[in-house]
Amino acid sequence: MGFFSKLKNLVVHKKTVSKQIKEKNEENSQIEQKKFDQGLYRSSSLLNESINNILKKKRKLDDELIAEIEETLIKFDIGTKSTQKILDAIVDEIKIQNVDDPELIKQIIVDKLFVYYIQDTDINTDINIKNDKLNVILVTGVNGVGKTTTIAKLANRFISQKKSVLLIAGDTFRAGAVAQLATWAERLKINIFKPEKDGQDPAYVIYKGLEYATNNKIDIVLCDTSGRLQNKVNLMNELKKIDNIIKRFDPEQPCESLLVIDATTGQNGIMQAKAFNEVTKLSGIILTKMDSSSKGGIILSIKDAFNLPVKFIGFGEKLEDLEVFDLEMFIDGITKELNLKDDN
Repeated sequence: MGFFSKLKNLVVHKKTVSKQIKEKNEENSQIEQKKFDQGLYRSSSLLNESINNILKKKRKLDDELIAEIEETLIKFDIGTKSTQKILDAIVDEIKIQNVDDPELIKQIIVDKLFVYYIQDTDINTDINIKNDKLNVILVTGVNGVGKTTTIAKLANRFISQKKSVLLIAGDTFRAGAVAQLATWAERLKINIFKPEKDGQDPAYVIYKGLEYATNNKIDIVLCDTSGRLQNKVNLMNELKKIDNIIKRFDPEQPCESLLVIDATTGQNGIMQAKAFNEVTKLSGIILTKMDSSSKGGIILSIKDAFNLPVKFIGFGEKLEDLEVFDLEMFIDGITKELNLKDDN
């Protein structure tokens, strides 16, 4: 085969591979969008029902319409601060455009909901993992939010990326938490570093776990922590001690400090989670159980409570049911039932 024939075949092969990669990426994107659509169905249905109920006919902007829009935003679990700002933006836009068409009002409501999320918000969902060094991820959250399961899901993601992973059972005061994490480690076929006895100092356990990880050249360490709020002072002191221990190994660690929030607990969960934010320098939020919640507006509540990016969103109990938060997919999923008309 001549040189030019070989070159031509190489070009054709590269185009074929490129096409296959593009098709695969498009397929993966469609699968991810389907997960968002299914996981956000309850939220989308509630938003659709609420908005359509107040826009069954042409409406003039009056106190009654404003009150009904405000009630819809609150029902969607948007915090008080967010509700007022979004409502003001909606009212101003309706006045400026002198709108009474229900479809246009619907589009204005949805537009202002998500413009508010984007404004002045860090929406970077990247996980700060570096190659050829130990990366420590600290996972916090109150008991019952699905923290341990979320750690397993994160581990599964990193394993699929060919990273070596170690779990450290830092919730030493609940034997059940250690046992649950150990079960996940066994399923994932990865190592776990456990306390020698119940109630052992969590900082000590994490210190020894980091020693083990360093000696065994582990890529990523996921540290579980206690979610007890019965004694907030002790909990906060414990987290400070853990953070200091991690920084003793590497001042740049933890590379991520992620807070797990249960979407179904709404404003109550966010108020509890604020306790963690007072002492731990958080880098992002993991929102669990979105498939069980009809109040997708919690995304906006998180913005006001923490001004931190939602990095992952959970839609179920399977190891694969943890998605990188994608704002565009979230918007598409949350408005799926609204049947918004395309302006183009």
